[in-house]
Amino acid sequence: MSVTIKTPEEIEKMRVAGRLAAEVLEMIEPHVKPGATTDELDSICHNYIVNEQEAVPAPLNYHGFPKSICTSVNHQVCHGIPGNRRLKNGDIINIDITVIKEGFHGDTSKMFYVGKPTIAGRRVCEISHDALWVGINLVRPGIQLGDIGSAIQQYVESHHANVVREYCGHGIGRGFHEEPQVLHYGTPGTGLVLKPGMTFTIEPMVNAGRAAVKTLADDWTVVTRDHSLSAQWEHTLLVTEDGHEVLTLRREEQETNALGAA
Repeated sequence: MSVTIKTPEEIEKMRVAGRLAAEVLEMIEPHVKPGATTDELDSICHNYIVNEQEAVPAPLNYHGFPKSICTSVNHQVCHGIPGNRRLKNGDIINIDITVIKEGFHGDTSKMFYVGKPTIAGRRVCEISHDALWVGINLVRPGIQLGDIGSAIQQYVESHHANVVREYCGHGIGRGFHEEPQVLHYGTPGTGLVLKPGMTFTIEPMVNAGRAAVKTLADDWTVVTRDHSLSAQWEHTLLVTEDGHEVLTLRREEQETNALGAA
């Protein structure tokens, strides 16, 4: 497994890319409302990334993906393609943003409530959000990836939900997806030992029902097999000398205690 250790200069560029990705999620929030289409959200984000940030939307044309962001609504787990679907009151939607600035990637996603969320929608979003922070709070040198995956899995399952197995976090830097793979389930005391300078994402996908998923005919959109709601949050992390730094932290998270702030 070849995991890149970033130099101080590369880390600074990762900070910039991460901040830009976070700012896209902050910018789009007022536009996530009943009646908006996911294609409209994509267009707004694309124009902001390209024209305001002078950056590149990484998903566009990545292995043929046709849009600049991913929008996954309700039982869609990940990789939803923006289109003419209109959001309605009570929907939950994950918006996944990855920007490239000066050759480095910043990758983050957030769940949004459309209007007033249902009890079930709020619950799965909160479980996924807090599972992310359970994982983040473990990140420091010497910890193994299995420790993080196990803690996330135990947290989710203790709340009677399930972690999707087929998709995981990943190393990130000059590449969109680098080593290592960061599983959201596992066994303590196994896997890669974290070292300062590593950068990767944690992004647990949590299903309110069973863990099983399937991919739709568009070859991208992943949905729950049992049509249960699904939620995901994602941050890009840097392992520091004595802990971690969240490179995609949003202002709302800087102003509140991140765990439980959904």
